[in-house]
Amino acid sequence: MLAVGMEFSRLILRLWGFFFPRSYSTPGLCQSVAMLPPAGHLLSLLLVIGTGGTAPRPRLAPQGCYVAEEAGERTFRCSQAGLRAVPTGIPNDTRKLYLDANELASVPAGAFQHLRVLEELDLSHNVLAHLSGAAFQGLAGTLRHLDLSANQLASVPVEAFVGLQIQVNLSANPWRCDCALQEVLRRVRLAPGTGTGIVCGPEARSDLVGQEFLPLVGEEELCGTGRGGARHSTDVALLVTMGGWLVLVVAYLAQYVWQNRDETRRPLKRAPALPVHSEDSSTLSTGV
Repeated sequence: MLAVGMEFSRLILRLWGFFFPRSYSTPGLCQSVAMLPPAGHLLSLLLVIGTGGTAPRPRLAPQGCYVAEEAGERTFRCSQAGLRAVPTGIPNDTRKLYLDANELASVPAGAFQHLRVLEELDLSHNVLAHLSGAAFQGLAGTLRHLDLSANQLASVPVEAFVGLQIQVNLSANPWRCDCALQEVLRRVRLAPGTGTGIVCGPEARSDLVGQEFLPLVGEEELCGTGRGGARHSTDVALLVTMGGWLVLVVAYLAQYVWQNRDETRRPLKRAPALPVHSEDSSTLSTGV
């Protein structure tokens, strides 16, 4: 602390000698005050000296983006700004972020994790085809509304929505209508009126292309856990059980027929002749 104090004192003396050289006559109080440089210039000089000769520059928003106050909440708008990547320099206290109508093709992991109070995120009308499983990392406690409509999403990782309590718009995407989408719909709430816009795209099964996804959930075997999947599993189990009983019955009948066939082929055994006793013979002859 002593060394810091000495360095600060030397800095003050240097500044004083720079602005008030010894060749000046001793001025009066008013003249001394008039000779002082403007406070803003002096502060700038101190900042330059303190930062090693370069004055810090404020972080400017990307071209086409601006900060606004909407309904008392800090809003950062980058609509139709020609962005191809999530911009940097978004204020940490942003509550509403609009990145719609740009050229974003993906959202990397942790893209918004520094926005600890973000409540609404609009990524609609881009060309998003890929979302990282950690795209919304750090937003679990605050994010409430998410718009992913009108993009190129065929599938999204379920991990991207784990822990989020959000209302999401997934309409106008070429969905594959797979198990992943079914699991996503179990974790999120759809924005009102957007369910009919979730339609199976060209990467879906041929018999599902062009159909709405929500009526298919529970009727098609997508993850094997829906009502249709459970019914199919029950039917298979019943068929297997009936087949097993049928095999047992056929085996029993075959064994029964085979045994009867062996019995019919065996010759009949004659009864043994009774022996004639001699006493009976002699009695019979005596009587005659």
